[in-house]
Amino acid sequence: MELKDLFLTPLYLGIFYAFAFALRPRFTNVLTKKYFIPALSLKFLGAIALGLIYQFYYDGGDTYNYFYHSTIMHEAFDKSWATGIKLLTSDGVKSSDIANYTSRMYWFEPGSSEMVIVRIATVIGMLCFNTYTVVALIFAIISFSGMWAMFLTFMKIRPQVYKQLAIVVFFIPSVFFWGSGLMKDSLCIGALGWIFYTFYEGAIEKKNLVRNLILGGLAAYFLSITKVYILLSFLPPAVLWVFNENSQRIRNQLIRILAKPILLSMGAVIAVYAMTNLTKGDEKYDLDKIGERSKITSDYLYEVSVKQDGSAYSLGEQDGSLGGMVKLVPQAIVVSLFRPFLWEARNPVMLLSALEATFFLIFTLRMLFNIGPRRFLNYIVRTPVLSLCIVFALIFGASVGIISYNFGTLVRYKIPLIPFYLAALYIMQSLSQQPSKPKIRRRIPPTQRRLATVS
Repeated sequence: MELKDLFLTPLYLGIFYAFAFALRPRFTNVLTKKYFIPALSLKFLGAIALGLIYQFYYDGGDTYNYFYHSTIMHEAFDKSWATGIKLLTSDGVKSSDIANYTSRMYWFEPGSSEMVIVRIATVIGMLCFNTYTVVALIFAIISFSGMWAMFLTFMKIRPQVYKQLAIVVFFIPSVFFWGSGLMKDSLCIGALGWIFYTFYEGAIEKKNLVRNLILGGLAAYFLSITKVYILLSFLPPAVLWVFNENSQRIRNQLIRILAKPILLSMGAVIAVYAMTNLTKGDEKYDLDKIGERSKITSDYLYEVSVKQDGSAYSLGEQDGSLGGMVKLVPQAIVVSLFRPFLWEARNPVMLLSALEATFFLIFTLRMLFNIGPRRFLNYIVRTPVLSLCIVFALIFGASVGIISYNFGTLVRYKIPLIPFYLAALYIMQSLSQQPSKPKIRRRIPPTQRRLATVS
């Protein structure tokens, strides 16, 4: 951070808050209005705190690497707009006229997902004199827009628990901290929120189909070029969710029973087709190579973590095959949802993550104890939104648990699953507390009662 951050940040904050108060009536109602400004403020706080932590605690890191690369791009624009545009639009193609800049950009490679964030930060920087803190605040706004859409979607599905839903979407510390600043994670969780919103409004409510197709398509495209595994984890349960919701709306029971397996089969085919084509040819996520790639990545991260700060964890030996990854799934899910345990915390960041994981564990065990494992599973199977949330959390938790092998990395990677998993528990809790319909007893006329007595 520089001196200009101190002068420009308050100015831009004032502008952002002015727009927020002006837009609040349009995007809120009597229940959601009170969360709009506090939730946005927490995103701002998270964006600024992330920068300070990386500067004074970590002494650098990804957020400053993004800004460093965007600063080099701004140097190119200062020289000439033609040079800047070429550098901005070049997908890792190095040429002599931009070599002075690309030689200092270690992320400048073909297909680099990091460069996507750098380009976005560069364009945003043109609006604020390339000021780190202001760029981070705008990232927070973009992220907030998607998370607000996520919150509104959960609200439509289960308004009875709107307070709890606001907490799980906006006020979980690791989510607003890691998902707010100049990071890939901020834009990714925002994009996920928009996909969730457009799936519900477009495919289930059947509203604004063109708008939702465009918004959802843009958000999905962004995830496909940055963190495609989020999209791969969300797509199958989302398709299942849509088909379950639509099959439940078929009034005729016979037609519903006959249509459900057909709809589910269609959804499975769509999901598998999308998964294989999204990752085809991708060096990291191609299904033919993902086992081998996961082994290389996990071995490297585990070795680095052990040497640096002792924040490594192990799930066992990987053999480099897809089947070997599948064997680690149960352990990976436990790691993502319920670890690090309190005694595994080695620093303040890990302690915060351990406290959250302990809450997830206690909440889950309490739900299992209160309603019983059988009813717990029945709610998931019979309630489409719970199927979506839990299946996504399990798939995503397994994937990040297997590839991270470092609690410090995991706490950042797993933030997309946190709102969905906790929202599922609160919705399930609300459903379990819902009074059952009383049995209607047929009233027997007095004359019939007398006749029955005599006979």
